[in-house]
Amino acid sequence: MADVIASPAAQAAKAPRHADYLTDPDFKGLWSWLTTVDHKRIGVMYLWSTLLAFLAGGIMALIVRLELMHPGEDFMNAERYNQAFTLHGAIMVFLFIIPSIPAALGNFILPLMLGAKDVAFPRLNLASYYVYVVGAIMAVVSIVVGGVDTGWTFYTPYSTTTGGAVTMMTMSVFVLGFSSIFTGINFVATVHKLRAPGMGWFQMPLFVWAIYSTAIIQVLATPVLGITMVLLVMERAFNIGIFDAQIGGDPVLFQHFFWFYSHPAVYIMILPGMAIISEIIPTFCRRTIFGYRLIALSSVAIALIGFLVWGHHMFTSGQSALAAGIFSFLTFAVAIPSAIKVFNWASTMYGASISLATPMLYAISFLLLFTIGGLTGIFLGALSVDIHLHDTYFVVAHFHYVMMGGTVIAFLGGVHYWWPKMFGRMYNDTVGRIACGLVFIGFNCTFIPQFIMGSQGMPRRYYTYLDQFQPMHQFSTFGSWILGAGLMIAAVNLLSSLRNPKNAVDNPWAGTTLEWQTQSPPITHNFIGQPSVDHDPYDYRAFKIPADAVE
Repeated sequence: MADVIASPAAQAAKAPRHADYLTDPDFKGLWSWLTTVDHKRIGVMYLWSTLLAFLAGGIMALIVRLELMHPGEDFMNAERYNQAFTLHGAIMVFLFIIPSIPAALGNFILPLMLGAKDVAFPRLNLASYYVYVVGAIMAVVSIVVGGVDTGWTFYTPYSTTTGGAVTMMTMSVFVLGFSSIFTGINFVATVHKLRAPGMGWFQMPLFVWAIYSTAIIQVLATPVLGITMVLLVMERAFNIGIFDAQIGGDPVLFQHFFWFYSHPAVYIMILPGMAIISEIIPTFCRRTIFGYRLIALSSVAIALIGFLVWGHHMFTSGQSALAAGIFSFLTFAVAIPSAIKVFNWASTMYGASISLATPMLYAISFLLLFTIGGLTGIFLGALSVDIHLHDTYFVVAHFHYVMMGGTVIAFLGGVHYWWPKMFGRMYNDTVGRIACGLVFIGFNCTFIPQFIMGSQGMPRRYYTYLDQFQPMHQFSTFGSWILGAGLMIAAVNLLSSLRNPKNAVDNPWAGTTLEWQTQSPPITHNFIGQPSVDHDPYDYRAFKIPADAVE
C-alpha cells in the first residue's frame, strides 16, 4: 500500500511558481503561437484543429442518420447522401482520428514523459502542423467546389470516372500523409535519443511504447497510400490505365495498395488509444500495471503483424483460396496481442480500489466497446461468415466499435486525464461522468441496431432501404442524438473550465510518470533541471500518493 504524504498543493503554494508555456512573457501574442517550435503549443494547436474536424465530421454523421429515418428522400437526394457520408468518413479518418492522439496528445505528453525539453526536430514538428493545415484546407475546398461521393476508400473504377472534386480530395490525402510521416520521424528520433538519464526501454511508459509503434507504421505505410493517391490522380487526368480495366488496368490492384496502408492505418488509429488506456488504468487503480513487458511488446507485435492482414478486406474480390486462407489466419493472429492488452488491463483492475473519476469511466467504456469491436472483427476474419456479412451494416458497426468505441473514447479519456496538466484547470467531474454515461448509452443505441441490420442483410452505404429495416434505422438515429448530446456536454464542461483560475495541482490523479512531476501547466522548457529515472514507470509500491489527489 502506498504511503500518503502532506499536500503537494500546499507545498507548491509555498514553492516559487514559474511562468508556464501559456503565460511565458517571452512568448506572447498570436505571432508567437504561429511560429512556435514548442511541442506543447504545437500539440495544443493540433488539439483545437482536430477537434474542429471532429465537429465537422460529427455534424455530417448526424445529417446522414437523420436522412435515414425513413426510406427514400427526406431532405437529401441520393447524390447528396453519397457526398455526405463520404465527407463524414474522409474528415473523421484523415483529419481527426489519425492525427488526434499522436499529433495532439502525443506532441504534448510524449516529451514530458521522456523527461525531454522538446521533440528531436522542433522545426519539422511545426512544419508537420502546417502541412496538416494545408491538407485540411484542400479537403474543405474540395467540398465547396464540387463534393466527393466515392466513400473514404476512393475505390476504382468509380473514383476514376465519377465527377466532383475527387482529384482535389485525393491530393489533400496525399498532402496529409506528409504530416503523418513528419510526426512519425520526429517521435522515433525523440524516443531513441532524448530519454531521461536512467530511462531504459523497459522504464518507458506504455504510452511511449504505443506511440513509438504507431510512428513506425506512419513512416513505413503512409508512403504507399501517397503513391496510390498519385496514381489515382494520374489515372483520372491522363487515362494511363493502372486501375481501369477498360484501358488495361486492374481495379483490384487499387484495393491491394489502398488496404496495404489502410489496414495498418487502423492500428495507427487504435494503438494510440490503447496507449492512453495503459496510462489511465494503473493511475486510477493505484496499482503497478500487470504484465508491463507483455503490453509493451504487444504494441510492437500489432505494428508488425498489422502489415500482413490487408487481404481480409478482399475475401470477395476473387483472390485465391490459399491467399484467403492465409489472410484469415493472420487476421486471427493479430487479435492475440490485442487480447494480451485487454487481459492485462483487466488483471490490473481485479481486486483494486478503483477511483471512478471521468477518465477511468472512459477507460472502462473503452474496455467494453473495444472488446465488442475486436470480437466482431474475428467474425469478419472468418471466411464463411465474412461472405455473408461483407459490405453490410455489420461492417459499419464493427468499424465504429473499434474506431469510435475504441480510439475516440480513449481520446476523450486522454483529454480528460491530461486536461489539468495541459491547461492547469480542473473541470466539473460530476458533469464529466454524466457526459461519459450519455456517450456510452448513445453509442450503443446507435450501433447495436446496425449489427442486427447487417446480420439480416442490410447493405451499407445505401440511400434507401426496405421497410422492415425502418425501426432499427430510427432507433439508431435516436441513439446518435443521445451520443451527440453527450459529446456536446463534455465539450462545454471542458471549455467552461478555461474561464476558471488555474486551480489544478501538479499531480491531481497521483500519476507516477514524469509528466506529473512538473508543474501544471508545464514551464516552457518542461522541467527545472534534468529529471532522472530510478524506478519502473508504474511502481506504486515506492510512490508517495499526494494527499490532495482526486479519490
